[in-house]
Amino acid sequence: MDLITPSVGLIFWTAVVFIILLVLLRSLAWKPILSAVKEREQSIEDALNAAKKAKEEMALLNAQNEKILKEARAERDAILKEAREMKENIINEAKNAATVEADKLIENAKAAIQNEKASAMADIKNQVGQLSIEIAERILTKELSDKSAQESLVNDVIDQVKFN
Repeated sequence: MDLITPSVGLIFWTAVVFIILLVLLRSLAWKPILSAVKEREQSIEDALNAAKKAKEEMALLNAQNEKILKEARAERDAILKEAREMKENIINEAKNAATVEADKLIENAKAAIQNEKASAMADIKNQVGQLSIEIAERILTKELSDKSAQESLVNDVIDQVKFN
């Protein structure tokens, strides 16, 4: 039974060795292990915080990119709208200028036609006047007493005159 019941000395020296071992482990092993575990825990927490911050920055960048894209699209649309308006203005100005020019040409043509008409009428009047004078001269040179001779003379002169 001596093997089953330990003696007081054995218990004492086992307790002293256990306490010494506990103090040695605490000072030499536990502190470095715990500090390494805390350091690792802190680095993991820092990495998680950095990842969270990077994720937030990515979301912010994506939002900024969306905003920039929307602004670029709006600016592109505004530029296209302005270009369309400029094109329409240029076309309208060209149409107006062409209309004004056409109106000028028509007015000039009408004036030229009117001038030519007036000139032709004056020319015709001059020719009729000259013709009348020639008829009168020939009638006066013939006998004035014979009316049938005068009529035949007028008809002959009219037949001889060429109208232009």
